[in-house]
Amino acid sequence: MSWWWLVSFLLLLSDAVNRNNFKTCDQSGFCKRLRGMEENKSGYYVNPETINQVNSSSVTFTVKHEMEKHAHTVILRVLKDSTIRLTAQEKEPVHPRYSPVDSLGEAPLQDQSCTLSKSGQTATVSFSSHKAVLNYNPLRIDVYAQETLVASVNARGLFHVETQLLKPEVNEEEHQEGEEGENEEDDLGISAEEIAKMDWEESFNSHHDSNPRGPRAISLDVTFTGFDKLYGLPEHADTLALKGTGSTDPYRLYNLDVFEYELDNPMALYGAIPYVHALSPKHSVGMMWLNAAETWVDINYSNEKSIVGRVLSSIMSSDEVSRIDTHFMSESGLLDLFLFLGPTPKDVTRQYSNVFGPSYLPPLFAISYHQCRWNYNDQKDVLGVDANFDKYDIPMDVIWLDIEHTDGKRYFSWDARKFPDSKEMLSTLAGKGRNMVTIIDPHIKVDKNWGLYKAGKDHSTCGIYVQNKDGGNFEGHCWPGTSSWIDYTSPCARQWWAEQFSYDNYQGSSPSLFTWNDMNEPSVFNGPEVSMPKDNLHAEQWEHRDVHNIYGHYMHKASSDGQVLRSQNTARPFVLSRAFFVGSHRIGPIWTGDNYASWEHLKMSIPMLLSLNVAGYTFVGADVGGFFGSPATELLVRWYQVGVLQPFLRAHAHIDTRRREPWLFGEENTALIRDALILRYQLLPYIYTQFYKASVDNSPIMRPLWYDHPSDTSLYSNQEEFLLGDSLLSSPVLESNEKSHLVTLPGPQVWYDYHSYTKYSPGTMHISVKLSSTPLFIKGGSILLTKMRVRRSSQLMESDPYTIIVALDNKGEAKGEAYVDDGKSFDYKNNKFSFQNLSFTGNKLSCRSGVKEAHYKSAGVERVVILGVDNSLSASHNGSPIISTFSKSSHSITLKKPNLVLSDEWDIEFS
Repeated sequence: MSWWWLVSFLLLLSDAVNRNNFKTCDQSGFCKRLRGMEENKSGYYVNPETINQVNSSSVTFTVKHEMEKHAHTVILRVLKDSTIRLTAQEKEPVHPRYSPVDSLGEAPLQDQSCTLSKSGQTATVSFSSHKAVLNYNPLRIDVYAQETLVASVNARGLFHVETQLLKPEVNEEEHQEGEEGENEEDDLGISAEEIAKMDWEESFNSHHDSNPRGPRAISLDVTFTGFDKLYGLPEHADTLALKGTGSTDPYRLYNLDVFEYELDNPMALYGAIPYVHALSPKHSVGMMWLNAAETWVDINYSNEKSIVGRVLSSIMSSDEVSRIDTHFMSESGLLDLFLFLGPTPKDVTRQYSNVFGPSYLPPLFAISYHQCRWNYNDQKDVLGVDANFDKYDIPMDVIWLDIEHTDGKRYFSWDARKFPDSKEMLSTLAGKGRNMVTIIDPHIKVDKNWGLYKAGKDHSTCGIYVQNKDGGNFEGHCWPGTSSWIDYTSPCARQWWAEQFSYDNYQGSSPSLFTWNDMNEPSVFNGPEVSMPKDNLHAEQWEHRDVHNIYGHYMHKASSDGQVLRSQNTARPFVLSRAFFVGSHRIGPIWTGDNYASWEHLKMSIPMLLSLNVAGYTFVGADVGGFFGSPATELLVRWYQVGVLQPFLRAHAHIDTRRREPWLFGEENTALIRDALILRYQLLPYIYTQFYKASVDNSPIMRPLWYDHPSDTSLYSNQEEFLLGDSLLSSPVLESNEKSHLVTLPGPQVWYDYHSYTKYSPGTMHISVKLSSTPLFIKGGSILLTKMRVRRSSQLMESDPYTIIVALDNKGEAKGEAYVDDGKSFDYKNNKFSFQNLSFTGNKLSCRSGVKEAHYKSAGVERVVILGVDNSLSASHNGSPIISTFSKSSHSITLKKPNLVLSDEWDIEFS
């Protein structure tokens, strides 16, 4: 163990987050400057003579400031499906501004036709039933959806661009001469003396930021008119509905390694998605501020007379209207804004997906159960844990290894003493349908005798490592000691990184070995805010401040590409990442980082994961049991019961915690954890279908209750219950020793208890619970696909038959979907899958192909259960009777052995 590793580890064992390591807005120069701007004093206006419709979908115009000579070219572009993109670029900038265009989806953006008209002091861009009204002086853009004002850009006059300048070399003698003579201005209307006084450099704690290109922050306010709540801005350990920040710091988006993060505050965490979703009973609007630099966001809720009151007065009788004011402030980058006009949450999701792409479809094992800790000691320990899952009859798909498995924290390597035959270990696991994940971090140990480090340093085509401000390879400290960091922003470096996953390069790996990218914010133990200096240099001479929030995204992508490359483009990858940005949802899952074994952290996991889903990231989870600390047995059981109904399911623990495998807490508690995991495996076919739907249109897998019920304002602050897909509602028990549990079941449909089939009317009620209770409800009108024969892994369940659960609605009808493929390859892209539409209507259960050109032979159906039936009914298929049993107590009919194949088309008739 190196001395630096020991020092770093001891520092990490402090009691909680050290706030002094992280900036407040007042300590962040640009945030303090921009937050201190006066409303309605920005001075920007539109030159009417420059307004021009350049093509069928875009209008361009020039914006200038009344006190400055510089100008900005603004493009308002209308995109397919009620979406607006607004970009602003300086004319003749001193330095180019970074734009994270790789966050956009793979499919090209599709334009929508618009028309331009001018009248007096405004110009109107009309499209479909929407319009954007451009007000010339002061600059303001009012956006209407179906004639209703929903958003106003720069209504408070907080638009501002710190124009980039060349820093003058002003010595004392020249400065004195300047004071005596006339104060000459540069061609931008700013004097040399004023430039010299600007806050070019900045220090925080012992770290100095040279900021060689000077202040270049951007700011914009957007007001959402007529909305009740705002959601999004992950990642924060805070409430689902975003809070007003008038008395606190703004929400901060700056990917950071925050040890034992605090709850209920706007501090930055591991990932950043600068997206908000405004909600009201009549309308939803989404907004993306596409910027990869450090960003702060102020929020204010108000019912006062709107700033755009003169506009509202013509369309509303009341002087008061609810509004939500937002103020986005970024340290650098382009102004690039997307508005998704809804009108429903589902519409906003689809519009978001059109721009940023749908989620990726993971292999089936990835949505099963993962067992992890820092660290399993050696090969014998791994195989012993694996054997105990079999001994205690608990399903499991993946075992994970943390940093201790490597040769001295050299990634893509094994400790030969602890893991003498990794291939044999992987083969033993694979024989049971199980996989392994090993950790690979972005920091590379500086070791001139290590082939990987040398290969990166000596690479002849491009620079592999991030450079310091002077142009040499940046070196800092992380787990291996002195390290260099891969420059994942470089396509060349990403390709080189991807090649390291080949079986020749990653000795001892196999097709069943997958990847965990940690510490990729990036985390630098001796860096500013435990991260990388902002004046470090990346490919194309971008400063780290420009690309910080997208750095981890690029590592995630490079690792995923490496797995695809090693399989010769045949096998789906699985890479977990801690850091993320816009577009990371297309690559693989993330988790909520270093949480704590407490009831409070268990509760907070739900709004954190819901916020991610609202912001387009569907494959997400929180460490079951809590990473830090040793959970009490009741807490651990409850955490499993919550975790099995979240998209990504992994148990994980700190190296300093007691072992907590499921069989270590007594027979009764082992049985409870087993039951929870069995529930997950029963639901895998349904959950996998939800992942397929997300891969088509990015539908959230774990969603707030309001997502499917936006007209019910009583649900807007509900953050302890959630929908899993569109048919299941989880109401987890989140209090110790709870006996009476409050459940909210939205209307208008009835609901059924998943376990007992008890029927409930919509509403809020108390139900009795005990430690074995996992309150889970099926929405009336739904059809669920399940498998009840749970084996030791998901792969071994592939040929097992299905059980179809039909939950009838108030009209005696139901519908659902069933997706099946091989669970591992890209063959589904060539239509080798089955997607069936299931429906129950007119006393007939029908199965029809949802994609006619798709074909995949699935397993059979062994059971059909119909819920909400008052009388016994006989069932038949093609005139042949099917054995059925009626339960008067649960009002259900069970059909046994109908001899049907799920991927075929068929009918079951009831009489």
